[in-house]
Amino acid sequence: MIGNTQGLAIDANSLAGLKARAATDPRAALRESARQFETLFMNEVVKSMRESTLSNGLLDNSGTQLGTQLLDGQLAGQLAGLPGGLTNAIMQQLERQMAVSPGPIPKDPAQDSANVSPLPLALHPRPTAIPQVGAAAFVDQHTAAAEAAAAQTGIPAAFMVAQAAHETGWGRKEIRYPDGSPSHNLFGIKAGAGWNGPVAEVATTEYVNGRAVHTTARFRAYASYAESFADYAKLMKTSPRYQRVLAGASSASGFAQGLQKAGYATDPAYAEKLTRIINTTLRLQKT
Repeated sequence: MIGNTQGLAIDANSLAGLKARAATDPRAALRESARQFETLFMNEVVKSMRESTLSNGLLDNSGTQLGTQLLDGQLAGQLAGLPGGLTNAIMQQLERQMAVSPGPIPKDPAQDSANVSPLPLALHPRPTAIPQVGAAAFVDQHTAAAEAAAAQTGIPAAFMVAQAAHETGWGRKEIRYPDGSPSHNLFGIKAGAGWNGPVAEVATTEYVNGRAVHTTARFRAYASYAESFADYAKLMKTSPRYQRVLAGASSASGFAQGLQKAGYATDPAYAEKLTRIINTTLRLQKT
């Protein structure tokens, strides 16, 4: 292809640039790839339309053919990415296949009523693998506290809400006292020797040499969820081990991988799981 399609990833330099972009911003790289797929398709459509309506003339030569190809390529590039085109559909398919996002959030049959306000996940009687409408309530509930923590750390509020969702199963598996009352600990922060506040002792799962081990641990407890976010922000801001996390918080994958490398959790798949939930949280905020 030539013309406006010269920047396509079939060119070695363009392909290298696209790969580099994918490492830092996978969604943007997928969108560009989807746009390029549509550009290739539209180029063939334009070429086919031209060949079906115009016949070769006596004045056709290599120069006029080159000009026609340039014009077709430019037109295809202008048509690709327009609203209602194929780019969004291709991007969504690529996201699902490459697990950049978990796909559409399923509609909850329980919401087929006049009242469509999101319900807390605790009211849903069955487990939720991919968040349903109740996940929106979790995001709404904690966004203000997350934004306050974001002002202290520079970590995007959506990233912290997503981490709280991951740690608590969207609020379903929150750490609780023996009597069932909430500890308000959204981030699974343990109560070490330097913690003088209240404690909730619960059974948990740790990974030792890649194997899940069931144990009992002491976790910090707070008077409110806002306190949980504030304590998390303090931990991220003051602990030397998390300084690289703050530096890499410009992207979802960078933030999640930074936490795993810093030893925030023992789950070997922690970064991968958290990245998926961050993408889901970002989508929920747009709806």
